[in-house]
Amino acid sequence: MSQFVNKLTHTRVNYWLEPVVDTALACVLLADAIRRHVPAQVAALIFLAGLFAFSFMEYVVHRWVFHGPLQAFARGHAAHHGEPRGYDALPFFVPALVLAAVIGLCVPWAGPGDAYVLASGIAFGYVAYGICHFVIHRRRFRHPLLRGWAARHHIHHHHPGRNFGVTSALWDALLGTRYVRLRSHSAASARSAADTSTR
Repeated sequence: MSQFVNKLTHTRVNYWLEPVVDTALACVLLADAIRRHVPAQVAALIFLAGLFAFSFMEYVVHRWVFHGPLQAFARGHAAHHGEPRGYDALPFFVPALVLAAVIGLCVPWAGPGDAYVLASGIAFGYVAYGICHFVIHRRRFRHPLLRGWAARHHIHHHHPGRNFGVTSALWDALLGTRYVRLRSHSAASARSAADTSTR
């Protein structure tokens, strides 16, 4: 079974099945929340909270699971670092299992409707992450903001201990893992000398 899963994680079918399954699941969850009459304004806020929660989950998994001590995940992620345009991905059913766990944790205190909306926000966040990650490694952007966004992730491939966020730089900034280019010693010395001479 583990050999089958290992082979599956390197296939295009698995790579593209994942966003299809997660989008369908998110739509089903939202439809059920609507059926349960979750008010639109409340649903919108909970959905945004799900997207926000996903951004943190993305950071945590990338930093402490994919670059952490669990060798099965670290090896799989190392394959991506070795071939960024490859089709390495989690087995397509793993995100659905994570969503089921999130729903199971949230239903007792939030009720099924709100839990489904939150899980759909997380699922759409994951789909957005997958698409963004795919595009970053296959497109050259002209717009400066998009170039900067893509560059943050490309820097991670050269400095694996930095820039864990793909969709957002927020958690890297808050948790001290944002890559900051150090000025060269000679440039800093020259600036210091110039400041001293003007005093």
